Amino acid sequence: MIITLTVNGKAEKVDVKPNETLLHVLREKLGLTGPKEGCGTGDGGACTVIVNGRAVNSCLVLAVEVDGAEILTVEGLKKDEELHPLQKAFIEEHAVQCGYCIPGVLMTALSYLMENPSPTEEEIKKAISGNLCRCGGYPFMVKAIKKASEVMKSGQS
Repeated sequence: MIITLTVNGKAEKVDVKPNETLLHVLREKLGLTGPKEGCGTGDGGACTVIVNGRAVNSCLVLAVEVDGAEILTVEGLKKDEELHPLQKAFIEEHAVQCGYCIPGVLMTALSYLMENPSPTEEEIKKAISGNLCRCGGYPFMVKAIKKASEVMKSGQS
């Protein structure tokens, strides 16, 4: 079956099987390797992408379910060679360790900041609680997300 997606602002037509996940299509058919398969059961969050404005575990979504959807992956955060404020804050606050979970955490954080642009640290912790970081970099991530929220509210880059 052919589905149509808008991925990171680009229209895509993809031939998919009924049982293919969005994660598989993004990685294997579109070459977007930011989303990772950590568990395949929706428990790790490394596969998180934004579909129609909401964070989803792409390992749990069938590609046919998102026909016609707008999808944003970590690769789509950078605009005109300029890093997104979340990406900048993660670098500045040393929130990136091994990096495996970071694309999913960034997408979860962005989705949450779109809903709540002024979160408390406790709210941020709750928002990213579905993202497993084996390195234990959560305090740095929370600080980075808080910093990014302030930059995003002020309109700075």
